[in-house]
Amino acid sequence: MTLSQQIANQFRDVMLSGNWVATNFKTQLSEVSWQEANTKIDSLNSIAALTFHIHYYIEGLIKVLKGGTLDIKDKYSFDAPPINSKKDWDLRLDDLWKDAETFADLIEQLSDDDLMSAFVEEKYGNNYINIQALIEHSYYHLGQIVLIKKMLSEKNKNKRNSKKV
Repeated sequence: MTLSQQIANQFRDVMLSGNWVATNFKTQLSEVSWQEANTKIDSLNSIAALTFHIHYYIEGLIKVLKGGTLDIKDKYSFDAPPINSKKDWDLRLDDLWKDAETFADLIEQLSDDDLMSAFVEEKYGNNYINIQALIEHSYYHLGQIVLIKKMLSEKNKNKRNSKKV
């Protein structure tokens, strides 16, 4: 297995297919309704916002790996369009899964030299560092999603219990 194939598999693990932490975005998000995705708990981002945020970076890196320009900016990475229905949520997830697989396929095509080549400009480091950063960033937000889901579950359980009394 090449280094590029290994990195692509790491990305697929966190996004699509399970891994050493026994979960992934696809598993976690498949259990979330569009209403839950929109629910904010205190000052935390919603699951919908976190999903948009990760997808925003995936889309930006896809464009770069296809030879395009780097157009993404951190300040826009949470500017998610609203989710107003199950259809909106399903479309957001379908686009995420499609782009995650596209990104993994692009990673697999990189040679070792490509991995070590500058990411757009030298000041941004190399392709390897940026791809690994996205994988690490994805794990970070996956953990947040898992915790938010637990908090939502507890909140819903408390609502049900208070109605019984």
